[in-house]
Amino acid sequence: MLNVFESVSANKRKSALVIFVFIIFTLVASVFISRGLAAYYGYQSSGLELTGIALVISGLVSLSSYYYSDRIILALSGARPADKKRDFQFFTVAENLSLAAGVPFPRLYVIDDSAMNAFATGRDPAHAVICATSGLLSRLDRTELEGVIGHEMSHVVNFDIRLMSIVTVLVGLITLLGDWLLRASWYGGRRSDREDRGSGVIFLALGIIFALLSPIIARLIQLAISRSREYLADASSVKLTRQPSGLISALKKLSTDREPLEAANKATAHLYIVNPLKNRHDAIGWFAGLFNTHPPLADRITQLEKMS
Repeated sequence: MLNVFESVSANKRKSALVIFVFIIFTLVASVFISRGLAAYYGYQSSGLELTGIALVISGLVSLSSYYYSDRIILALSGARPADKKRDFQFFTVAENLSLAAGVPFPRLYVIDDSAMNAFATGRDPAHAVICATSGLLSRLDRTELEGVIGHEMSHVVNFDIRLMSIVTVLVGLITLLGDWLLRASWYGGRRSDREDRGSGVIFLALGIIFALLSPIIARLIQLAISRSREYLADASSVKLTRQPSGLISALKKLSTDREPLEAANKATAHLYIVNPLKNRHDAIGWFAGLFNTHPPLADRITQLEKMS
């Protein structure tokens, strides 16, 4: 049996390692692409100046979505505020778990859809939103619902929305710089003949290579971070509810639900407890799994069954 506290700590260490690797990769890729841009236009640069400019642009673009993510996602989902009488069990479960977690009571919303799913959003516990579908609320018993709401509340407690917003900024940084260099080299621009020799050619070649590959690699690492936070939220839910059986049973029910959630799309799919886009074949194999927003449900269930 795997101790739940050890599992939470192990998942945090794995997640931290992936994030550290991502930050280092982002820094290296950004500097090389920026040096490539400098070499192309014929001036000397450490690469940090253009990296800083791209970081500011990417940050400003992402800032509004970070602060208004709850409103944007709720509007896209067509969710309604939960009604305490109509959704009494949802209210009482969330209230009990927020007290246990020591966080403010989140705003609760319901998507009127028979598909089973749930998600959490909000930049911090004071602005948290937990949303569940009517299908989930009607088909889970109280213990199972505690497991699911505990999972979503763990995303809030672990500041996963804030973390993924930062990761999105870094992905945007690499994508912006890479697109800048590729467009410049494609459409042409000013370039000094003396920069066609020596280190200028080397940095230009390396910059183009990083510009082509870095956005793909960054996206893969972003998905890996998303999957690692799902494992962490599962373990944290068990730590919060003190029993893995509820979440295990809920995930088993969710695995049998093949109905896609109409309100979901590719931009919001990573937020849900399970992939809401069911109208596709499950990815098979290690390589295909790299492109998934969620870990396989069978693996998540296996990990939960090992916990005590």
